[in-house]
Amino acid sequence: MSNHVYRLTEVVGSSSTSVDDAIRTAVRKAAQTVRNIEWFEAQEVRGQVVDGNVAYFQVRVKIGFRVED
Repeated sequence: MSNHVYRLTEVVGSSSTSVDDAIRTAVRKAAQTVRNIEWFEAQEVRGQVVDGNVAYFQVRVKIGFRVED
């Protein structure tokens, strides 16, 4: 087994449905332009409230991707 080196990037995903969906949206979108994504870490959850109800969830996500040899 070889040693791996990773880089980190941060993205913010949003969803009107759930925190889970916001994370999945962030990872899915990042995977369109970043190769070798292997893990994520949810950093911060926030949202928008409209008329006393949660309208949007936002999640700041660190994404780890393996640097190619």
